[in-house]
Amino acid sequence: MTDTAPLSPSVIAAVRANLADVHAKIARAAKDADRNPADVNLIAVSKVQPADRILAALHAGHRVYGENRVQEAEGRWPAHREQYTDLQLHLIGPLQTNKARSAIQLFDVIHTLDRPRLAATLARLFDEMGRQLPCFIEINTGSEPQKAGVLPEDADAFIKACREDYQLPIVGLMCIPPAEDVPAPHFAFLADIAKRNGLERLSMGMSADYAQAVALGATEVRVGSAIFGDRVYS
Repeated sequence: MTDTAPLSPSVIAAVRANLADVHAKIARAAKDADRNPADVNLIAVSKVQPADRILAALHAGHRVYGENRVQEAEGRWPAHREQYTDLQLHLIGPLQTNKARSAIQLFDVIHTLDRPRLAATLARLFDEMGRQLPCFIEINTGSEPQKAGVLPEDADAFIKACREDYQLPIVGLMCIPPAEDVPAPHFAFLADIAKRNGLERLSMGMSADYAQAVALGATEVRVGSAIFGDRVYS
């Protein structure tokens, strides 16, 4: 579907209503925590969502999106950028080093810096390409062996290395709590690591728990199905 194709009024209405509901819940959670709702950046996660739902969000005025895979984003966003020059695209999925150059060309923020090899690759390419992207370091707060992210006990040293050795623009931390755990302790844990390292931005909270994340200091929340509806896998 191109941006000039007709959009279903029901899709437009549903996505617009969902966006309004998410914004309202963010505002309420922020105010309850004595925070300014404007300090929370809503990232609409467009992973495997149908084109019409994404177009509906664009038509509703939303401009900040998150993608998990570089290849999927390459097939979707360059055309939208031509029309919506204020788009901001966040990479929120694992980044392979062989995709780093493409990611730097396409994205505006990287949320998943998680290992020295990737840090070295980004540092080299940032210098070579003359383009520096703000980076979040992903912390594996649950120490899950199957999941990406820096282990908590290695977090301070890795943050220091990224700043001092690789001279990367580290702006904050990111986490994805274990699915079976209550998320709030993980959000609080991430906030503690960030605080002791002088980092102010926290990328945490998804469709099921973003209000809790806001209450515990999230500055970026990554919300997909609560905006777009259930994902459609091919």
